Amino acid sequence: MKKMVLLQLHDQDQRKMLAWSKLIGRGTISCISVLLTQFALFLVPLFFSASPILIQLILSALVLLVVMGFGGWCRRLLGFHASAPAFVFCCIFFVWGVYIAIVRQAISCIMDIMFNGEMIMLIIGLCRIMLKDPGYVAHESFSSDELDESSVLGVQTHNESSLLQMRVRYCKSCKTHVQGFDHHCPAFGNCIGQKNYVLFMVLLVGFITTETFYVVCSSQFASKFPALEEIRLETNFISIMARSTLLFSLLQVLWQGLFFIWHVYCICFNIRTEEWVNWKKYPEFQLNASSLPVLSLGTVLVCGCKVSIFSLAAHTFRDQLEGDDYSVRNIRCVTPILLLDIVTLILVIDRKKLKRQW
Repeated sequence: MKKMVLLQLHDQDQRKMLAWSKLIGRGTISCISVLLTQFALFLVPLFFSASPILIQLILSALVLLVVMGFGGWCRRLLGFHASAPAFVFCCIFFVWGVYIAIVRQAISCIMDIMFNGEMIMLIIGLCRIMLKDPGYVAHESFSSDELDESSVLGVQTHNESSLLQMRVRYCKSCKTHVQGFDHHCPAFGNCIGQKNYVLFMVLLVGFITTETFYVVCSSQFASKFPALEEIRLETNFISIMARSTLLFSLLQVLWQGLFFIWHVYCICFNIRTEEWVNWKKYPEFQLNASSLPVLSLGTVLVCGCKVSIFSLAAHTFRDQLEGDDYSVRNIRCVTPILLLDIVTLILVIDRKKLKRQW
């Protein structure tokens, strides 16, 4: 009996050691990937120092795409696996290290305290969102048949339990059901669902703010140094390193800003990213286009009925106040028509103004 217990404990220890070794290996590969990526970005201001910042930014984006594609191909070829959260942490610490070693000397004390505080809050937020429950739903509480029927048939009732069932989605990465599932975020190593969506948005704003702050600090540092070709080698290396991290942060701000705008759009129309991408699975997001009548100005087609854009907006706002999670139906189909109607209305008004002037 004791031997069996000892064997079980030994097996558990081996599994823990194997898990830790895999985790350390993935973290090491992620760290190497960050160093190679930053080295590739370092080459852009090194060889194109006289080019405008826009040209360097475009070249940096191309270099990032090539390096990430080549790195992914090499990892698949060699059978190595990296960790996306470890990659994010390594990028944060790399930029923070460049700031402390190089950029900090040209920044005021107040800005230095603010930037370091933002970095600390960013790391704390990353740790929290990686460990926070996004809204996992036990498989026993929601049967897959019921979830499929509610998604396929579009059955709607006004009780809370059926409404929650309709918003529960399955994450293929985590292999579990998540309430209010938006998407699986590899960078955070967790699903984004009902319980951590607010934290996700706050963290996204934190990333954009911190990276914008670093761009400002790096610009101040660059303005206090002469042109790269007129200074000695040591200062040249320092300036190029500051410029390469500036380009990296600027690229992050650009795509994260678009990502933030997208999520604000989803919040305004009460829709999830997964629902937008896989809208064909859910009839409540589809438009019945069997017979499309000619619409008058200022109307859109919702569920085969003519609806004024103003009444649609009022209905949407009222239903959101009442807490109806599925108040905005067919929004994927309605939104382009709605925008086109608004543009047409503006053009007609401008044409009438021109006629009055003539």
